[in-house]
Amino acid sequence: MRSLRSLVAALFLAGALQSTLIAGQPYIDVDQINGVELLPPPPAPDSPEGIADLASARAVFKNRTPAEQKRAEKDSSLSIYNFQPAIGDFFRKGDFPKVDILFESVKTNISEIINAPKKHWKRQRPYQLDPELALGRPEDSFAYPSGHSTRGMVQSLILADLFPEKREAILEFGRTIGWDRVLIGKHFPTDVNAGRVLGKAIVHELKKSPAFQRDLAAAKAEVEAAAAPAGGR
Repeated sequence: MRSLRSLVAALFLAGALQSTLIAGQPYIDVDQINGVELLPPPPAPDSPEGIADLASARAVFKNRTPAEQKRAEKDSSLSIYNFQPAIGDFFRKGDFPKVDILFESVKTNISEIINAPKKHWKRQRPYQLDPELALGRPEDSFAYPSGHSTRGMVQSLILADLFPEKREAILEFGRTIGWDRVLIGKHFPTDVNAGRVLGKAIVHELKKSPAFQRDLAAAKAEVEAAAAPAGGR
């Protein structure tokens, strides 16, 4: 029964996303946020700040625990269902198709906004400056700002609107997504902080969009309907 429900949800999601694309209603335009103007430049590698940033990245990487590494590797998937510990066991993939539509649309809409400052500054990642920080497969993009930190902030702020009673736990988990990238040598702390700033700016602009507000309202209704039979979350 569960697998059938998941299949139906997947088909619903695919159809709804196709309708959104046909309607041509993006939530946000690329030129609404200029990350290069919004963010300060990353520190140069040989500057005192850049040297301190690398030293911090080394310390965090070398002192990570196996449990932290496992969590960081899981968080890298950027699935909104990684937030389940903060929201509750009922928050399961396949059970919230309208929530999925909302976040898939956001993911598509904000990619270039995140990539533009990365391409502008072309900052190398920690493991490119210190091979001892290499862990897992290398990334195919630049470091600043952190895309995971940006997306984690965006996800957490929207989920906090959907589950306001879980707001603090959700926002804390969203911050963890960015920090976990330092734990596994993919980012400097300054990359993560910049991502948080960019993520907040993105959500601020998203909330101006009627299309986003429409899909957010549909997702909220779905969440409330799922909670009603159990008498609340």
